[in-house]
Amino acid sequence: MKRLSIEQIEKQLESIFDEKDPFLLELGKDERKGVQNKLVKWRKQREQEKILQAKFNEMNFFERKYRKMGYQHIAGVDEVGRGPLAGPVVAAAVILPEDFFLAGIDDSKKLSEKKRLEYDKAIRKEALALSVSMIHANEIDEINIYEATKKAMKNAIVSLSLTPDFLLIDAMKLDTPYPTDSIIKGDAKSISIAAASIVAKVARDQLMKELSTCYPAYGFQQNMGYGTKEHIFALEQHGITPYHRKSFAPVKDLLIGNLWNFGRN
Repeated sequence: MKRLSIEQIEKQLESIFDEKDPFLLELGKDERKGVQNKLVKWRKQREQEKILQAKFNEMNFFERKYRKMGYQHIAGVDEVGRGPLAGPVVAAAVILPEDFFLAGIDDSKKLSEKKRLEYDKAIRKEALALSVSMIHANEIDEINIYEATKKAMKNAIVSLSLTPDFLLIDAMKLDTPYPTDSIIKGDAKSISIAAASIVAKVARDQLMKELSTCYPAYGFQQNMGYGTKEHIFALEQHGITPYHRKSFAPVKDLLIGNLWNFGRN
């Protein structure tokens, strides 16, 4: 039998998942260093896949629990953007199919931007239903951030194209017609909540990047509206935009200071 090249071996390894495959035993006898390096790499990849599979199974606990109780359309609900000085608070609701699998899914804050975009695309493709709701700065100022967060979540739920029969919610208690389970740090414990977290984060980040083209001085494309040193400096130099939350310090303090100075002049 003709000895395979290292490139041919690498290609064949891509289709092997069983650690007892006879091909692996043959590779173990190959003394070429390049072959042994490919074999080590393959085993590391399989080990990483096992870790991700175990994490996914752990995060599927609540979904399995409530499906066993008869619920089928379980919606994960989460929000992003409660703390920034500018931009909306954004909530998403996602209903995933029972056979959904996405290795590496996690709380959106733990993922790189590249991974969030990749996962957002996969979630949108596979979800049975998905919706996003935004409550903007002017309304946040009117009703406060806590009420705005609840409103965004409720809007996302009622906007789903498929009616949920159970809600998994990240921490927040909501008054809804559906049975719910509010899970502390749910975006790291439930695949449905994690999916909602990712979708909401990507939607909000995209909006803030769009706003940055109109208001480049504030660096929204980098800080996403959070109160970084550069953002606060821009506020002091250029004032506020229509997208800033006037009820949030230091935006509120800046407005009060300007009014006080105006009264003195």
